[in-house]
Amino acid sequence: MSIELRPTDADDPEELRAALGRALDGGPALGFGMVGGEPESVPDGTAVVIATSGSTGIPKRVVLSGEALRAGAEATAARIGAGRWLLALPASYVAGLQVLVRSLLAGTEPAVLEQRFSADAFAMATLSMLRPTAGSGGGIPELYTSLVPAQLATLLGAADSDAVRSSLCAYRAILVGGQALPEPLRERAAELGVRLVRTYGSSETSGGCVYDGVPLDTAAVKAVDGELRIAGPMLADGYLGDPELTARVFERDEHGIRWYRTGDLGLVEDGIVRVHGRADNVIVSGGINISLDRVERIVRRVPGLTDAVVIPVADARWGEASVIVAPRGEALRRSEAEQLAHARDAVAEELGKPARPARLILVDELDTLPSGKPDREAIRRAVAELH
Repeated sequence: MSIELRPTDADDPEELRAALGRALDGGPALGFGMVGGEPESVPDGTAVVIATSGSTGIPKRVVLSGEALRAGAEATAARIGAGRWLLALPASYVAGLQVLVRSLLAGTEPAVLEQRFSADAFAMATLSMLRPTAGSGGGIPELYTSLVPAQLATLLGAADSDAVRSSLCAYRAILVGGQALPEPLRERAAELGVRLVRTYGSSETSGGCVYDGVPLDTAAVKAVDGELRIAGPMLADGYLGDPELTARVFERDEHGIRWYRTGDLGLVEDGIVRVHGRADNVIVSGGINISLDRVERIVRRVPGLTDAVVIPVADARWGEASVIVAPRGEALRRSEAEQLAHARDAVAEELGKPARPARLILVDELDTLPSGKPDREAIRRAVAELH
């Protein structure tokens, strides 16, 4: 059997929430980011199809069932509690979509950041959630939201404002995912008493399914040949119109358990998941394999480079090298040469001299995806033109 697939670009949260409720209850299914050429129907049970190229530029259309979305939302509530959510991310991004799903299951009305993300807009939206509403009996529900590190950095940078600092501390949990959380941001949030939860997951897992390194109760994570794999009821059905990719990425083991191959390198020690970076974000420089994700994590600990992105480039001598791309701002407090030297020393100390980035490029603003994550493909193209 099949159900209708309706592409949507709805930006009215109430309209979208109502349509999502129908999708979870049997259809029609919603298609986010559709570009045309999609089938008019999808397999029965499908609730959402999310078209995503992530930061790699490779397009995929992830098929999520109502069962998978519910499983992810219910496991989150079991771990951190239920309450009222603030939607601060696009609903076409799985973390934003899950804010709506969690709200539907909790029977609460999500607050919505209707204007461009800013510290003031976040504070105002949070303040509105702290006011008792009709039928609440005068009580204020527990507050939750989901952000990407770039948004968190904006808020922490404005935390000298009482309103912004108070709004950050009003949440029982602020989920932060989409990319690795730089250590300076985590430390600053802890100093202010902000309750962060680092999440790990993807559209293929209905959003984050590992919180602060610990899989949600219904999820399982293992490492096979250094690659992290995830199992659980929150897994996507596969990729629309691409059975070969589906079969390659979603595999069953000898016990019939279905696992999602994340493409991420990592390990699981004493029940804690540690992510080392993308398996495909590795360069070979002078015959040595170098994980750019590991380089980037070290670079982001350097003052002034918290939002930096590390990009591969061709190198006439070494074959491949890496370049740091960072927004201007704090980086201007030191010369470009000083910043680069600091970053190279930090990388050399932990990973060895061959892993040192070759160059630092300062830009007015980093290209980003709708989710707020760096658009690595666009940044890579721009660097290639400069290089």
